[in-house]
Amino acid sequence: MTESRSLEPEEWEFWDVWMRAQRLLTTELERGLQRDCDISKPEFSVLMTLWRAGGREMRVGELSESLDWDKSRVSHQLTRMEKRGFVERTRYGADGRRAGIGLTADGRRAARNAVRVHGGNIRRHFFDVLTPEQATVIRAWSDQAVGRLDPHPGGNPGDGPS
Repeated sequence: MTESRSLEPEEWEFWDVWMRAQRLLTTELERGLQRDCDISKPEFSVLMTLWRAGGREMRVGELSESLDWDKSRVSHQLTRMEKRGFVERTRYGADGRRAGIGLTADGRRAARNAVRVHGGNIRRHFFDVLTPEQATVIRAWSDQAVGRLDPHPGGNPGDGPS
C-alpha cells in the first residue's frame, strides 16, 4: 500500500478551481434547462431516459435503475411529471400487473425541445470555448477516470445527457 501524502498548495488551488468550474457549469446548465425549457434537471433526466428507451414503456424499477435513483425518489418525480402531463403510468408486461411509465405527446415534445436547447447550451458553455487540444486532453482524462472509478463497467445506469 502506498503512503498517502497531502497536496501541495498549487495542487489545492488547482483542485479548488476545477471544482468551482464544474459547479458553475452545472449550475448554468441547470438554470438554462429551467429558463429555456421550463423543466428541472431531474425532469430532464427522466425525459431523456424514457426518450432513449425508443418510445417503449419502462417498468418503474427499470427507470429507477437506469437513473441510479432510489424508487421513492423516482415515484415522487413521476407524480410531479404526471401532473405536468409529461408521463403516464401504464400497466406493463404480459400480465399487466407491473407498473410502467411512458412519455405522453407533451413529454415527447418537451424531450425533443430539451435535447435541442440543452445541447446548444452545452455547446456554448463547454465545447465552443475549448481548443481541439484541450478537448482531446479532457476526453482522454475523463475516459481514464471513468475506467478507473466506474463501478458499472460498460456504462453507469445513471449515464445519459446531463
